[in-house]
Amino acid sequence: MPALLNKLWRRVRAAVAPVPEISATLWLQTLQRYPFLYALPLHDQAKLRALSALFLQRKEFTGAHGLVVTDAMAVAIAAQACLPLLHWGPPAQALDWYGDFVGIVVHPGEAVARRQSTDAAGVVHDYTEVLLGEAMHRGPVMLSWPAVDSAGRGSDRGMSVVIHEFVHKLDMHNGAADGFPPLPSGFLGAPSAHAARQAWRSAWQPAYDAFRERVIVAERFGGEWPWLDAYGATAPAEFFAVACEAYFVDRERFAAEFPSLMPALDAFFHRELAPNRPNAGV
Repeated sequence: MPALLNKLWRRVRAAVAPVPEISATLWLQTLQRYPFLYALPLHDQAKLRALSALFLQRKEFTGAHGLVVTDAMAVAIAAQACLPLLHWGPPAQALDWYGDFVGIVVHPGEAVARRQSTDAAGVVHDYTEVLLGEAMHRGPVMLSWPAVDSAGRGSDRGMSVVIHEFVHKLDMHNGAADGFPPLPSGFLGAPSAHAARQAWRSAWQPAYDAFRERVIVAERFGGEWPWLDAYGATAPAEFFAVACEAYFVDRERFAAEFPSLMPALDAFFHRELAPNRPNAGV
């Protein structure tokens, strides 16, 4: 690992010590496996490594159906989970956003959940739903390992189930996930919380409506499917989570597809405050 990255890592780690260290070899393997992590500037890679180490100290991983969660699997999940928090202040402060839960359950494949719904006539329907991930309000996060492992590669270039579920956790900080997360003070120059929400809505509602229309046209009339995961058309909360996946995994393509959402996401994730450094993997 280059001397510069080691120096940056020691500097960032000193701010959060004592924290168990993620070995340089394992960290480099993780970066190389996920292109969107490898493309981060060196300083951000070092900070993400510190965030991930603290995350691993605070969370408990459980493998479902006999799955053994290896160190490499845990680090891959931690790195992707911490990416949205990269510019949210010191690591300990940033990770408070994930402070409402401890457990992360990893499945060896898709998970099947039993669901129940009541229709307009009051009839209760039982059904099953296949899941790649799920975030419970004030509860654990469930992830399918194959979905975690495939993030940012092949047909999933704009997808990360880890980012998706942990963005739901951010969204849930002010209640049930609805696509309207808590907004930072002065968000987009708004003078009040109400004005901030209005600014958020003015950006997201038209984008969601237009995306939903594109998916409907594709489903019903054979139109071209959008690049963004069509699951985002099922609800504003899912559109927010799917958009955030793409924003972090393939920022350039997302910016081309949804230029109107870039200012809102840059402000929410404090990217507008981040130093402008060239990308330079390790």
